[in-house]
Amino acid sequence: MNAEILSIGDELLIGQVVNTNASWLGEQLSLLGVDVRRITAVGDDRSQLLEEFRRAWEQQDVVIATGGLGPTHDDITREAVCAFFNTDLVFNEIVLGDIERMFSDRNRQVTDVNRDQAMVPAGAEIIRNHDGTAPGYHFARDGKHFFVTPGVPYEMHAMVDNYILPQLRQNFQRKRGSLTLLTTGIPESTLSARLDGIATLVEDASVAFLPSPLGVRIRITARGDDEQSVSDRIGRLRAFVEQRAGEYVFGSGRQTLEEVVGALLKETGLIVSVAESCTGGLITDKLTNVPGSSDWFERGVVTYSNESKTELLGVDESTLRDHGAVSRECAEAMADGIRQRSGGAIGISTTGIAGPTGGSAEKPVGLVWIGISSETGTFAHNFYFGGSRIRTKQRAAQAALDMLRRRLRSLPPIPTELTESS
Repeated sequence: MNAEILSIGDELLIGQVVNTNASWLGEQLSLLGVDVRRITAVGDDRSQLLEEFRRAWEQQDVVIATGGLGPTHDDITREAVCAFFNTDLVFNEIVLGDIERMFSDRNRQVTDVNRDQAMVPAGAEIIRNHDGTAPGYHFARDGKHFFVTPGVPYEMHAMVDNYILPQLRQNFQRKRGSLTLLTTGIPESTLSARLDGIATLVEDASVAFLPSPLGVRIRITARGDDEQSVSDRIGRLRAFVEQRAGEYVFGSGRQTLEEVVGALLKETGLIVSVAESCTGGLITDKLTNVPGSSDWFERGVVTYSNESKTELLGVDESTLRDHGAVSRECAEAMADGIRQRSGGAIGISTTGIAGPTGGSAEKPVGLVWIGISSETGTFAHNFYFGGSRIRTKQRAAQAALDMLRRRLRSLPPIPTELTESS
């Protein structure tokens, strides 16, 4: 089953609004097994809308249009849909009831403009909107489906989850499943080399590499006549990845590295504290974004200046004088200092040169030392992140969390890829 997503609105074309609806919807359809062949953004122009409606309807099995169903003059999707399907608007009492109920809950009066939204295209199945005033529409013709939803993300999400996906699910003969494995600490090219042969390992399955500055996602997709065959195919590919690159896989789906680290800390009963210089509190922010982090996170301090490293962490002035703030010795002293002062089991530290100035031939911009201290010893390693200031901070925070994950899982303290290439 092939699909196209039509995103409607001038604001998408002029860069006023980022088209997050299309990316979210594309992911949901792909997970269901629908092949998204095209994503099109079109402005609030009736003739252009009709042209895109005709083209998409001829080429695809499923068309999902989002946006342009509001009460203002530039919301012309409803009119264009009526013209395309050669139908008129008719009053729908259920839609009006939904609108009146929503306004009553908010202690507001329904206006004539809002009542007009209860006029819907004749012949369409109505997709009820419990979060807004504009309903969605569903036209089914000759085995094809045309869905229309508002562009407000949470309204669209609810319609897709509660109506559109269940409708499409009924039309599938073969089953399809997907799994996304999350990796960090290894470049896409190196990961691909480690997983050489995976593309042809299992029939009716595919693997995609999706890189980002913080890691590479591996998306595994499989098809089969039943759910068990799909699960078996995904399981074989997952086992292959974990055998070849298991130390780099930290989670799956939508997990974050900080969530995984938090779960490991809770499982082990260990407490962590963080001393940050170049990352400026980013690690602390990530960890405390995890619900329940008070159970395993004791404190985080930003010691940006040399004086603060001495006063708050006990870094010896001679260490700073002889080796500098960006050094193995300083990173180890910071990690050990925060652990000793917090009374926790583990201390993490970062110190580096985020740039764009301050670098030298010996210590270039993008150099970051990350330290970790526990009762078993203190260790620091240098990373070269380069790039922009913000990206260096982001990658350093990710590497520090990964170093902590590795410590908690008894893995090599740094990615094997780094030691192999050095």
